[in-house]
Amino acid sequence: MADLSQIVKAYDVRGLYPDQLDDRLAELFGAAFVEVTGAGAIVIGHDMRPSSPGLAASFARGAVSRGADATIIGLCSTDQLYFASGDMGLPGAMFTASHNPARYNGIKLCRAGAAPVGQDTGLAEIRARVEARLAEETHAHENQPVPTPTLPPTPGTITERDTLSGYAAYLLSLVDLSEIRPLKVVVDAGNGMGGHTVPTVFAGLPLDLVPMYFELDGTFPNHEANPLDPKNLVDLQARVLAEGADLGLAFDGDADRCFVVDERGEGVSPSAITALVAARELAKHPGGTIIHNLITSWSVPEVVKEHGGTPVRTRVGHSFIKQEMARTGAVFGGEHSAHYYFREFWNADTGMLAALHVLAALGGQPGTLSALVASYDRYAGSGEINSTVDDQAARTAAVREAFATREGVTTDDLDGLTITAKDWWLNLRPSNTEPLLRLNVEARNKSLMTEIRDEALTLIRTPPTPPANTPDAHPTRPDA
Repeated sequence: MADLSQIVKAYDVRGLYPDQLDDRLAELFGAAFVEVTGAGAIVIGHDMRPSSPGLAASFARGAVSRGADATIIGLCSTDQLYFASGDMGLPGAMFTASHNPARYNGIKLCRAGAAPVGQDTGLAEIRARVEARLAEETHAHENQPVPTPTLPPTPGTITERDTLSGYAAYLLSLVDLSEIRPLKVVVDAGNGMGGHTVPTVFAGLPLDLVPMYFELDGTFPNHEANPLDPKNLVDLQARVLAEGADLGLAFDGDADRCFVVDERGEGVSPSAITALVAARELAKHPGGTIIHNLITSWSVPEVVKEHGGTPVRTRVGHSFIKQEMARTGAVFGGEHSAHYYFREFWNADTGMLAALHVLAALGGQPGTLSALVASYDRYAGSGEINSTVDDQAARTAAVREAFATREGVTTDDLDGLTITAKDWWLNLRPSNTEPLLRLNVEARNKSLMTEIRDEALTLIRTPPTPPANTPDAHPTRPDA
């Protein structure tokens, strides 16, 4: 079909293979990507899903048909593709559906230097060009002729290149791990690309590595490669305790996000990791700017200020974070979803670099991880809670009405509805693609957080009761 609205999202392309995204469509995206970016050369990588190599090869064919040279780096994590884009100075395409189930696949696109491609930075135009080619092929618009692009006299070339060792060396050059004490670390790769990158990055470090699910398998036979869901951390938490390990690390499917488990088997809040890494980056770059989204903990801007930095609050989503990173020259940015962005990594997100910072911080002192992060984890948070609703606007209005009129409360609408009081805050954001509302609550203690959370959820999940025996004031006319 010539309408790609179901698979072209705000930041990437994602859909079911082959029903929504197949090899022919990937080839058209490759051609359109070169047309829009004007690139003379691009770099392409892919994850371990069975459909990924074929999709990547098809994308390359489309790109070279428009005269661009394509370098295929093969199996890689998404942040490894960003490394290649930055190191080679080329636009890039990564074939992955991240943490989505096995039948999905997708494309993450970037310009040279890992600069993001989203709806406002080229993706809408790429989609329009692909839809035009599809319309032409299927004669969907016979009375609306679509111009055929002028092909270059000479197509580009396709070459292969291994970037894994260069990626590992570059990351290790950014964090000093030379003096850390020996650590025992359990890593759950979830059968995703962490099983490809971790052995090379960790090689030579004083680590007793206990691998879990390192076999690359895009059918995800053990659990979903989505550590944001607590049920997918259960195996790692149990193994950390069984091994008496110092910590555990869990990567998502394309290994651009990393979650941390302490020596007690307890998950460490990504906000606490954001604060920890921010403090370390500010030690290297005194007075620097740190980006955090509006659902990270209060502890993040507090720690940034305590270490002499400037916190900047932004909307949720990597495109907003990266825009603010570029605009402010920020040294680091973090999200509560465990995306971590570094100026020294072309403002791109890399869970692996965040993991190295955690290892350096833990290994550079004698205490436990739980003790180390305690100063960065100061409040009680609900985590993100999703609710399916019939009317996002009405349910948001109900929450606003109930909370926003209280004494001392402030509101803002930067990203959904944020309500802030002296001892608590909540944020309620609508999903752009599903009938969901996403609630985050934080308070100075657990009992208050629970109280605010439960009150908000009741308002969100209880539809209004229609007035009894009230006739419809505006009946539908037969001719309406």
